[in-house]
Order: sequence, then C-alpha cells, then structure tokens
Amino acid sequence: MVSKSPNATVPDQDWLDRIEVRPVGHQNLSQQVLRTDASGMPVEWVDYREAVRLYCLGQVSYAFGSTVYALRGGINARTGLQTVIEVNSMIATVGHSSNPGSARGDYVPPLNNETLFNVPPLNNETLFKRDAFLCMYCGGRFPPSQLSRDHVRPFYQGGRDVWNNVVAACRRCNNAKASRTPEQAGMQLLAVPFTPTYAEYIFLKGRRVLADQMEYLLAHFPRSSPLHDRIQRWM
Repeated sequence: MVSKSPNATVPDQDWLDRIEVRPVGHQNLSQQVLRTDASGMPVEWVDYREAVRLYCLGQVSYAFGSTVYALRGGINARTGLQTVIEVNSMIATVGHSSNPGSARGDYVPPLNNETLFNVPPLNNETLFKRDAFLCMYCGGRFPPSQLSRDHVRPFYQGGRDVWNNVVAACRRCNNAKASRTPEQAGMQLLAVPFTPTYAEYIFLKGRRVLADQMEYLLAHFPRSSPLHDRIQRWM
C-alpha cells in the first residue's frame, strides 16, 4: 500500500536517509523483499531502498505477502498527509523477466554444447545450501567453513566445474576421495547433484527467507525437486 504525492519524484540517497523506516513486527532492516515480474515469476531479492525506488518509479504492478516495512517521509503540503510507503514481502514489477522458468527442461544448450544458457552461476554459498550443508559422502552436517566443493568427476578425467558435477563435501571426505571418482575411491555418493532452476536458485540466494516467501518459491519448484525434502530438514 502506498500513500504519496502524485508528483513524487524518484527518491535519491538523501531522501532515503531522511525518511523514517519502521520494520514491522520482528523484521529488521536487513530483511530482503522478493521481486517478481508481472507474471509472478521470481526475479531477485532487493533491499528496502530498492523496493522504495520501484514503488516511486511506478514500477510495482502489485504487492502481496506480509508487510515488512513502513516508511514515513515528509508532509504533503497540499493534502497535509504524511508520505507513507508500506513495503510487502513480495512485489511484482512491470514487464516480464528473461529467467528460464520453473522447469529444468527450460535450460537450453547452445549448438556447441560447451555451456548452458540461463544456468544460475555456481558458487559455494548456494552449492552448500543446495546440499543442505551435508557432506554428500559421509552424510554429516557441517558449517560452511568446514565444507568444500568436490568435483564428482575430477578435472583431469574430463570433469567440469558445473552444478551437475559438484557436491558439498567435508574436508576429510574430499581429501580421502582425492582426484578420483567416487567409484574409484570406493565411496558412495548420497545424492545426485543437480542444476537448480531459477526459482530454486533465488531461494538458495535468500539470506533470511520468510514463511510466505518460502511458500511462494516452493510453488515454483519442480515437484520432483530434492529441495522439498532438504528444506524440511532445515526447518
């Protein structure tokens, strides 16, 4: 919900620094807002400053979910009302995104088969979260600092640094496996690595996902997604 002057301009840094920001309930200023396109496809996480800019630019088609921020600015000289912007946990913005959707089949390889279009970038933060912070060999749960990225098929055997060839592994198991495949090392891989869909990747990127945001993202996961079970383990 937005109550502001019809002649409002795009807020600059000084304006944002002057307004009073009130997190709603138990939220804090680090709480992220989920941005979707007009069709409802998840696009990215934004902070409250970016959310306010989108509101004032008229880029928000509709908002849904719980209210996470109430931002109060100056008094409108014409109406005598204070400018108030309520930011919801999810906002849909005008236009359509170019993300590949909810199905793994939407990833399209180019003709040379060297790379995949629209594959989310691989990094340890999202990889470890994909694997529920479990070592995919011994099954132990570890903090990120004690996990490493293991290449199921090693580089020297033609393996690549891609989602479908990497798993989280504790340092002990990674060292024991060394530059071998699990079969060569006599080790069992507990789960098959997979490339997350864009909606899954957005979830994995979230720092603190609210219940309504999680419910919305889960609805965009493939039914067969391993994340359904893994999320239950985290909760």
